[in-house]
Amino acid sequence: MSLTLPSPVLRRLEQAARKAAAAAYAPYSKFRVGAAVLAGSGKIFTGCNVENASYGLCNCAERTALFAAVAAGERRIKAVAVYTRTAAPTAPCGACRQVINEFGPRALIISIGNGRKRLETTLDRLLPAAFGRKNLK
Repeated sequence: MSLTLPSPVLRRLEQAARKAAAAAYAPYSKFRVGAAVLAGSGKIFTGCNVENASYGLCNCAERTALFAAVAAGERRIKAVAVYTRTAAPTAPCGACRQVINEFGPRALIISIGNGRKRLETTLDRLLPAAFGRKNLK
């Protein structure tokens, strides 16, 4: 997959991630995250982080968005946009990288914040030598 998306699609994906952050439930960390997943069908699915008093039961925005896509029948992910209300962009955590790998091993990853910097890369660059389906054969 190339490292680019058509500008209108990229804009919609980033706007969806920003909007999703507004719904975040982050009473403990105050770290609100929004994510938008561009599925193989071209549809965009969003998610936010959802915290829990039992910290281990929290769910990241990226996985929330990805699970929504899968629940809608999607099985291929083209891109994931992540928005955090920070000056510097924040890349997906390791658990999210592993889950994205299941449906988009070469997916475009775009991380944006409130500053001018942005991260654009592919999942295989963020998670080299990933564990996946091929390892279970």
